[in-house]
Amino acid sequence: MPIPARELATHGPVIPVIVIEHVDQAVPMARALVAGGVRVLEVTLRTPAGLPSIERIAREVPDAIVGAGTVCSVADAQAAASAGGLFVVSPGFDPDIARACVDLDLACLPGVATAGEVMAARKAGLDFLKFFPAVPAGGIPMLKALHGPFPDIAFCPTGGLTPQTAGNFLALPNVLVCGGSWLTPADALAAGDWARVTQLAQQASALKPVA
Repeated sequence: MPIPARELATHGPVIPVIVIEHVDQAVPMARALVAGGVRVLEVTLRTPAGLPSIERIAREVPDAIVGAGTVCSVADAQAAASAGGLFVVSPGFDPDIARACVDLDLACLPGVATAGEVMAARKAGLDFLKFFPAVPAGGIPMLKALHGPFPDIAFCPTGGLTPQTAGNFLALPNVLVCGGSWLTPADALAAGDWARVTQLAQQASALKPVA
């Protein structure tokens, strides 16, 4: 059985959106995040290192719940499952990917930005969705507007959030968790500054809703 998608939101207020350039960064980075209290790790498929990094983390960091981001095709979802990923995050909603995730026992967190996309995802049986790109797509006012017709749908806003604004998103009744890239800055990964990654993870884990 796959992890229920909403369970991904029970391990802390922020899911890091991770871009890895070199596979040898994957395991120490994942351990640094887990040490800071962040267990759910979205490793994007934006670089050639993405899939092998998921495989390494799945094998060597048992406390991490690792999945694939930037999943844009059924083939991407299949590759994520083969690498040991437990969930997929896509920038938009694709019913073929949603069906494939059921077959592959993967939790599915598709991106939506409009009411029509929310309706399509809900028709596919999904009730926890990525709101992307969150800030350009309308941010907090848009999420408030979506809550009226879709009180049963929860969101993970991703795209343009910062440590300073994430708490405002978390205060919304239809936001369970936020996605953010600030936990794993490229310069910290390149320098192997895992203490900084752990510190950023600790700060993210401590984020509270701000009305």
